[in-house]
Amino acid sequence: MIRLARQVLIIATAVALGGCAARPLVRAAAEPVPPLPPSAERAYQAVAPRFDRVTTMEVVNFMSDYWRLAANPGYNASIDHLRDLLISAGFSADGPADGRARVRVDAYEHEGRGWDYQRGTLSIDGEPEPLLSRDRDRVSLAINSFSTPAGGRRARLVDVGAGASDADFDGKSIKGAVVLGDGPLGPLWQQAVRQRGATGVISTQIAPYIRPFDPAKMTEEQKDVLQWGSIPYHAAMESFGFKASWRAAARMREALARGPVTVHADIASAFYTGQNRSLIAEIPGRSRPDERIVLVAHVQEPGANDNASGAATLYGLARALLEAIQAGALAPPERTLTFMWLDETRGSREWIAAYPAEAKLVRHMFSLDMTGQDTSRTGGTFLIEKQADPTAVWPRPSDPSSEWGSGNVKPEALRGSLLNDVHVTVARRRAAETGWVVRTNPYEGGSDHTVFAQFGVPSLLNWHFTDRYYHTNQDTPDKTSPATMEHVGVTVATSAWFLASADDADARVVLEMLEDAATRRLALEREQGAGLVAAATDRQGAEQVERQVIAAWVKWYGEAFDSVLTLPAGEASDELRAAVAAARARLK
Repeated sequence: MIRLARQVLIIATAVALGGCAARPLVRAAAEPVPPLPPSAERAYQAVAPRFDRVTTMEVVNFMSDYWRLAANPGYNASIDHLRDLLISAGFSADGPADGRARVRVDAYEHEGRGWDYQRGTLSIDGEPEPLLSRDRDRVSLAINSFSTPAGGRRARLVDVGAGASDADFDGKSIKGAVVLGDGPLGPLWQQAVRQRGATGVISTQIAPYIRPFDPAKMTEEQKDVLQWGSIPYHAAMESFGFKASWRAAARMREALARGPVTVHADIASAFYTGQNRSLIAEIPGRSRPDERIVLVAHVQEPGANDNASGAATLYGLARALLEAIQAGALAPPERTLTFMWLDETRGSREWIAAYPAEAKLVRHMFSLDMTGQDTSRTGGTFLIEKQADPTAVWPRPSDPSSEWGSGNVKPEALRGSLLNDVHVTVARRRAAETGWVVRTNPYEGGSDHTVFAQFGVPSLLNWHFTDRYYHTNQDTPDKTSPATMEHVGVTVATSAWFLASADDADARVVLEMLEDAATRRLALEREQGAGLVAAATDRQGAEQVERQVIAAWVKWYGEAFDSVLTLPAGEASDELRAAVAAARARLK
């Protein structure tokens, strides 16, 4: 599909509500930020001065030293380090469950295997400087690569161009060779190793937003960037794979232009079959402890921003919340706050399966993934990926998807809730005070919010994209901003505590917020819809689509109004019920 250009939302001064193809529609820059509900403002004031940037950044530095995959030493060291920090911050690891904040490690049977490597060097025979190495490139060796024999392995280098089809291999002797190709690593391995007996593969494949294909347009940094990847595990073949930078690939192809080339791979790797561990911390609720607000950050992957920053941000906000509660600046939540550090998506599925009663009472969920980027370095702006609303079904000029792509959401799967508007409003509060830049994108999926959403929990993602260092060897701590982690941490902590603790008066403020948002959204959709119809070749079909869009938003916001009745920690008052009914009537 054609990607729509992202429209900037600098919510410190303005909110971009989109527009039709002919004319963008932007709200006035002078529009004031609406006040937070009283309980949310108290939470914000209590948490904001207590977020510890220094220790949070130390977590990023600690985790970034490791290639983290579930069950491997780096993953386990990160879990243990976070656990120790939480205990130092006041979470209890032992003793009776008497209402104290607690932390534990859950362990599950690991269906796959962990992997890591100590050495992974690829060289051209006769050249002194290696093409790729762990010391310089960090993640160039593919996951599931096996160790080479002592002294390494030498093999012919064969260039297969893209390496995506049988024609790319025709007439070339592949058996026992190392194959260089521009296609994705996994399919290249299947073609070269599994089908034709190669000993290893080298892929140059990379996302175009990370490195342009034209060398004349590359910076020197981009010539050395590569994206990590994996090959299938196959014990009998004991093969290997590398991801190559443009500079490394150019050296290989220049050498091949001069004649036959032998490459030398020297690899020391290991596989681990231990348990998959998840770190769980909780601040128990006072009046409704069985109901939960869940916050998740994944630990695996090797990057500083992906996702040491998410794990660190979650630690920082959990610590800030507990410190505010212990100091008496903030009351304990009415519902339980549950913080999870785990193996992405799999850890969320394991928790839901292991704790079905608790999972059924999760009210809202926040995923934290790549939350700490220094946007001046990475190019990626902070995004709130919304719980699926009609923008996830019908592409709209006002709500373009990120470069990740749409999430293939069906209209019948949409369920309205208050989550999006509450969290965006809290983010606007933070942005107005600090100048932080925030955008939103439609639901796209791909992290732990997807798992909880599939379970029926209103869930959203806090992240950054597009990131020119995404999944690359250059996702390092110097690209991470402590200030950004603080912005995200304070915002998520405020939203989570509020959703756990709101009272009836707060709910009435949220209802007003939602009604205003619904009015603005419907006006926007009618205006940009008119432009889309006018530009359509099939006007009748376009008009039918626009009727569907309006109907979907009316349904979605009607359900969002209803969700306000479950927001108070106590029972909803008759006044609140009447206000919701009246808002629904006005919406129709």
